[in-house]
Amino acid sequence: MNWSERSRQAVWHPCTQMKQHEQLPPRAIVSAEGPWLVDDAGHRILDAVSSWWVNLFGHGFAPIREAITDQLGRVDHIMLAGLTHPPVVELSERLGQLTGLGHAFYASDGASATEISLKMSAHSWRNRGQAGKHRFIGLEGGYHGETAGALSVTDIPLFREAYAPLLRLSATLPSPDPRRAAPGVSAEQHLQHCIDALAAHLAEHAQEIAAIILEPLVQGAAGMAMHDPAYLVAVRRLCDQHQVHWIADEIAVGFGRTGTLFAHQQAIGPDGVAVKPDFICLSKGLTGGVMPLSAVLTTDAVYQAFWDDRTVHGFLHSHSYTGNPLACRAALAVLDTFAARDAQGRDVLARNREAAAHFHALTEPLRRHPRVKAHRHIGMVWAWDIDTTEPTFAQRYHRAALDAGLLLRPIGHTLYVMPPYVLSPDDQRFLADGLLSVLDAVLAEVDALPAHTAASGAIAATAPMA
Repeated sequence: MNWSERSRQAVWHPCTQMKQHEQLPPRAIVSAEGPWLVDDAGHRILDAVSSWWVNLFGHGFAPIREAITDQLGRVDHIMLAGLTHPPVVELSERLGQLTGLGHAFYASDGASATEISLKMSAHSWRNRGQAGKHRFIGLEGGYHGETAGALSVTDIPLFREAYAPLLRLSATLPSPDPRRAAPGVSAEQHLQHCIDALAAHLAEHAQEIAAIILEPLVQGAAGMAMHDPAYLVAVRRLCDQHQVHWIADEIAVGFGRTGTLFAHQQAIGPDGVAVKPDFICLSKGLTGGVMPLSAVLTTDAVYQAFWDDRTVHGFLHSHSYTGNPLACRAALAVLDTFAARDAQGRDVLARNREAAAHFHALTEPLRRHPRVKAHRHIGMVWAWDIDTTEPTFAQRYHRAALDAGLLLRPIGHTLYVMPPYVLSPDDQRFLADGLLSVLDAVLAEVDALPAHTAASGAIAATAPMA
């Protein structure tokens, strides 16, 4: 049974030029356990990107499986309009306690969460008598999903050009990614430049700006671009000053990816307390990568803007599977796992710190590689910019890595890993050694190609999961 060929004929795969599958058929995965995938030929593949950044505790994680199975014997799904159920109530309460926000609104995926937050922000201003505040700010290299509203605040040229007639584009301001600094400009100076640019834009346009949306600390599709938490402190101050909402897109960086439960919690304000956004968008790791679920939480002030007898002042958004009980139980199992401690008294974040230190040491040869132009690391995310101008580098590396037993998908010329939190020391060694050996093999391959003139670079405009 050729699953790969049948898939190529029947399935339209995401973010994929399907013609490429004529030469590189999709790999058929028939089982998975922990960080390992097994294909239909029996080959084991280490899931080093957490299946598009969603998987936290490995595949087949027993607490999540048991929670879903238990819930399946109670209530599988009910509509959330006019009804409710215990899992969605408990999950909303616990997410509120963890984020300091509340009034959770649920959907199925990250792009939907982005759409909800944008609509909710603009509609809340309208309900408060400021209908002119209906535009948004995004950052260079920002990625927030691929639905029409999400693409309007996403700065991936490939997408913006393809769907430009459908979009109401936002203002795009400089990213605090230090790789974008002008020659001779320090990281600190570039950070201040970005803060100044935001301040200037808000000073001129605040009356029409509903919100700024950004990925705290790590811009994933921009090649795991990492920025100083000080930028978030400035965003909070400027948004307060100009009456603009701050939407924190923690879809990829939430649930421990950056070393804290949520990335924005690393931004400490002048009062010594972590700054807090007006909206937080959650998905991916919310269910441990097992069930589709996303959530948007916001402030009491935003919620009160919709509190009215008139239907038109209510939040006009719906989704048939909003707050699905099975997905909510999976998410509750994830929160239970973060709250639990092992025999040594360590929670998930403490164990991750130890694992990250060990893996970081193992990748030291990669950091010293002569073709690595820049490297960066935060929490459980690592990235290395590779010195090559070959436009097919990402595809070649992905193919070679699969043959070596690794699921890796470089973004342009940036090689990165964002693995599940359950890699054993042997798994870590396998991954670190494989990263290096595959890089050497692929660079030898591309260096032997005829010279070409294609322009590219570490921050090339590519599809987010090239």
